Amino acid sequence: MLDPQARVLLDLIEKNGIPQVWQQTPLEARQTYRERRFFSQEEPPADVQSTALSAPGPHGPIPLRAFRPTTVLADVALPVLIYFHGGGWVIGDLDTHDVLCSQLARESQSVVVSVDYRLAPEFEFPAAVDDCWAATCWIAEHGHRLGMDSSRLAVGGDSAGGNLAAVISLMARDQAPHPSIAYQLLIYPATEMDAATESMRVNGDGFLLSSKSMLWFMKQYLGDRSNTAEIKTWRASPLLAASHASLPPALVLTAGFDPLRDEGRMYADKLSAAGTPTQYICFERQIHGFITMSRVVDEAKTAVSLCANALRRAFDAVSPQKA
Repeated sequence: MLDPQARVLLDLIEKNGIPQVWQQTPLEARQTYRERRFFSQEEPPADVQSTALSAPGPHGPIPLRAFRPTTVLADVALPVLIYFHGGGWVIGDLDTHDVLCSQLARESQSVVVSVDYRLAPEFEFPAAVDDCWAATCWIAEHGHRLGMDSSRLAVGGDSAGGNLAAVISLMARDQAPHPSIAYQLLIYPATEMDAATESMRVNGDGFLLSSKSMLWFMKQYLGDRSNTAEIKTWRASPLLAASHASLPPALVLTAGFDPLRDEGRMYADKLSAAGTPTQYICFERQIHGFITMSRVVDEAKTAVSLCANALRRAFDAVSPQKA
């Protein structure tokens, strides 16, 4: 059964006539997404400090925002989660995921670095991948100068950001030994472009993210390549990678009323079958995007705590970097 709190949110969106992304231009969709956070997200925790950073990218500086719990002494190097925001590779930014990153930083007692990668359609695939890779490599190399223990490094993201985190984990494996990734946090990840799954069919309309919106996102991201074999490359569809062996341990979290539920589960199955330690959890009553809705959906807090605890366990399993 759908969570009654999620039902209230969906009814509110419908009552206010908020259009779906496929009914808008990219600029309109970005503004709608920014505005929605004001009634769905809590205020960020007061005991987390954010700092603006910048990493060199392939086509200019990549804006970053680092979140650090103030309850830890400033001279203590903390493990780091590099976070890639969701939004279908088209919408979302540092501000839309400010609260979630703050919550994860506080509860996991780590530094969370949010990456403001370039968005489609202005910058099509693989621009987002290139930026996320450049940011990950830069943090792995320079994080120790910024209060981070980059020997204990995780990547994570939600939706399109989960896609990017999975892709970066694959790239890091193939570029070993650097950067070394200890964990991947994949929150309702998109793992296969144009996936024809049961959840895409059953949950494709009426639960916030629709199958039409996913098709719109894919076309914006891939451009003219959306009808070509490009959608089957692992850098766009990590589920289709030739091998999922020797990857970092993972938590894959999905939502029961999400069109992306099945491809998330399929990715977890692929990881497990390849010998990668993988925890799979489905919030059966939830919709896509619920983890950023803690003002109106109580299970968002449960999901954040679950993710944070998984990160802490993963970081504890890696020996800290010596000063």
